[in-house]
Amino acid sequence: MIPDFLAKMRTNRFDPEYLPIFESKLFFEGERKNKQIMNFIVLLALATVIATYGVVTDSTASVIGAMIIAPLMTPIMAAAAAVTMGSTIRLGQALRLVALGILGVIVLAMLLTFFIPDSIISFPTNSQITSRVSPGLLDLMIALAAGAAGAYAIGRQEIADSLAGVAIAISLVPPLSVVGISLAKGQWVDSGGAFLLFLTNFFAILLAGALVFRLLGLERWGFVDANQDTKRKAIRVIIAGTILITLLLAGSTYNAFVSTNEQTGTADAVKDWLDDASFQVVGIKIRPSEVDITIRGDSQVPPLSDLHEKLNALYGHPTKINLHVIPYKSQSYPS
Repeated sequence: MIPDFLAKMRTNRFDPEYLPIFESKLFFEGERKNKQIMNFIVLLALATVIATYGVVTDSTASVIGAMIIAPLMTPIMAAAAAVTMGSTIRLGQALRLVALGILGVIVLAMLLTFFIPDSIISFPTNSQITSRVSPGLLDLMIALAAGAAGAYAIGRQEIADSLAGVAIAISLVPPLSVVGISLAKGQWVDSGGAFLLFLTNFFAILLAGALVFRLLGLERWGFVDANQDTKRKAIRVIIAGTILITLLLAGSTYNAFVSTNEQTGTADAVKDWLDDASFQVVGIKIRPSEVDITIRGDSQVPPLSDLHEKLNALYGHPTKINLHVIPYKSQSYPS
């Protein structure tokens, strides 16, 4: 089935008449270069403002709006096309634009965040932040599919306008905004996780985009004097970067799996230990060598030694239990 599909894609070749339009959309050059760069800067700045404040206010609609207008997808696709066509100059121009865009978004997000009190941003509970600081292998799969869809859409004249829809599916500016927000507030781990998500999307777009462009036959319309050695090196860097990202995401996915199992197992152990409907489990926070457990109720708390044995067996190592009991009080007025 897959060989047949690839064979059909090879027969559905890139239309040479569409090549000038294709190049004008992706590459900032010629008479329109300054205008294209200005449009890129303005839209990226506005997208950063929307994304940053959308993340801070935990607004999904605002973040999606930022994804729609963010133009960062274009130079990344241009880099993938430049690799396929063997254009070292265009590849360098596209990557410089991406690098400046990354730096600009992070710095602007940091500046915007300095005006926001720390109490407004809740890093543990803000869904726009938590969903972008712990990427996993599924995020890589989404990015690869979105990169392939974007390359196919812009490579076919009849569906090229659907690139904006692809931009919604893959997160580029929002994770960079989270990086800036996290750096401004001293949340170094969250900033690293959000940047890893961006790198995941970046390398996935390059790899999937270059592959799809090649299957569409764009390589045939490359430059005659293209440096094949440089082209092969670029492809190796993209593949190596993707492999490295995959290994990092595999570790992150495994840690998330272990953490989820420990959280679920701890909750079940606490409920079994209490064995009393009058108690309510308010919160559980697991750390490397200890666990914080908060419960609410007025009954007699069972011996902690029983729970200690259960958790030691669950974690596979000795742990310290910090139990916090909130007294339950009920009042009515007027009585």
